[in-house]
Amino acid sequence: MLKLKDFKITKENSHYGTGKRKEAVARVWLIKDQPERFIVRSDESGKEYYLRDYVQRETLFRKIMLPFKLTGTEGKFGIYATVKGGGISGQAEAIMYGVAKALVSYNPDLRATLKKANLLTRDAREKERKKYAQMGARAKYRWSKR
Repeated sequence: MLKLKDFKITKENSHYGTGKRKEAVARVWLIKDQPERFIVRSDESGKEYYLRDYVQRETLFRKIMLPFKLTGTEGKFGIYATVKGGGISGQAEAIMYGVAKALVSYNPDLRATLKKANLLTRDAREKERKKYAQMGARAKYRWSKR
């Protein structure tokens, strides 16, 4: 199992980006010297996982790799990410946004491609709060006349 100590993260060999989605926050480093090595550290458990094992679903893994595919930089970088809050799906999308921002810090010319694919615009949809005297955010209790 790879650990953070296996990665040498310095300013010269890495690029950083922060991604957010729902309640999830991901801090992402793209590491030049370690292609095809993807590690995620969960702040809740404090453990490190391989990215594919952590997200569990292939669709989420492909979503994370989307910025690389669009910009033609697949196989050039390894990923080290720390995630906090939210669920697996929100964390995966947060990592995706973080990867996109890190790619822009690597090469500002990629900004137009990522912007067109909507990967630099944060998805601002949040969970709506539950209201008092209701079952949930919108669902109401059944009304009875008598």
